[in-house]
Amino acid sequence: MGTPREPDATLPFTAAQTLDSFAAEAALASGLALADLSPIDQIEVRTRNTHYRITLLAAHESRVLVHGGAFFPVPGEAHFSGSTLGGSLLKLGWIGCGFCMELHHEGRRIVTTRVREIRRVGKDVPPTLH
Repeated sequence: MGTPREPDATLPFTAAQTLDSFAAEAALASGLALADLSPIDQIEVRTRNTHYRITLLAAHESRVLVHGGAFFPVPGEAHFSGSTLGGSLLKLGWIGCGFCMELHHEGRRIVTTRVREIRRVGKDVPPTLH
């Protein structure tokens, strides 16, 4: 669930590049909005290539502390933009299974590989999203 369909080779664009299809994919995907978290809440996100630990600093500013992968070998503050399927469409402030996360850190735009799993860290938290 939450995995986008493969692009249609007969079209000059992928289905995810149209606003309607992007919105439909996002509606079907399991995900988590930063606005649903409290400051200092932590989540673990596993992508195809990397395991990230993300700590929310300020939801209203989309400020997070990220650790993991080549860009965050040590924890670093970043602006969490949202999730994308590629191209210019972005669901702001949301992490979705099957989508790539987009962050900004030290003047660089970082786009991860597709999210495979999202897990809230701590006691009394909802189950893992796949």
